[in-house]
Amino acid sequence: MRIGELARRTNTSPRLLRYYEEQGLIRVARCANGYRDYDERLVDQVIHIRGLLEAGLPTRLIKQILPCLGDPDDIHFADASPEILATLEDQCARLTQRIDLLTRNRDAMAAYIASLKSCARSDTSVASGNSGSLARSSTSVA
Repeated sequence: MRIGELARRTNTSPRLLRYYEEQGLIRVARCANGYRDYDERLVDQVIHIRGLLEAGLPTRLIKQILPCLGDPDDIHFADASPEILATLEDQCARLTQRIDLLTRNRDAMAAYIASLKSCARSDTSVASGNSGSLARSSTSVA
């Protein structure tokens, strides 16, 4: 596939796709005319890369853990130094904290939405009833 199609399917700019290639995050074949030829498997890989970047991981770490995302039986960490392991553990802990925060935020937002829907239902039932009681409830709120 061409770069435009991969960009569209992954919601990633062509410039960013070329950057991923430059960083060694994706491998791209070349056609006889020199154009890049993006394999179908890159759709999932680019989506994984974007997710890891959005989670705050730097590209050098993504390059290290990217093999884990495809086939965990085919992982080679010959250069996984104690520093890399410590960095990965730190990133994992940061992700856990972000997940916890996002979960709390999602739960709070869901509760707020439920409250708004409950209020909207109450207002609808009051509005469909006696208009005099609506006027009284409006003045009592004010």
